[in-house]
Amino acid sequence: MLEQELATVLSLVKDRLGIRSTVRDTYIAAIIKGVAKELEVVKGLTLDVTNEDHHLMFVVDLVTWRYQNRDSMEGTPRHLQFRLNELYVQAVSGSDTP
Repeated sequence: MLEQELATVLSLVKDRLGIRSTVRDTYIAAIIKGVAKELEVVKGLTLDVTNEDHHLMFVVDLVTWRYQNRDSMEGTPRHLQFRLNELYVQAVSGSDTP
């Protein structure tokens, strides 16, 4: 993930969480990088965060969920699992539309 893309995701995550200071930026940036690497290396997706409809907002939502549930043993929520499956379908079909 490029620095500009990282900054965009960081800004959106902070807006979603209502964070205005930069105190947590390093921690949230680490979560963003971990999520991006996991999606690309482990899950096999090629992220394009310029695709605001699907990739960008999925990354923002997943990072927000991970930040808010860092001490939880619960699994990933169904809505995020469903959206990840949709990204798989789009990757296989080569389509940007659901």
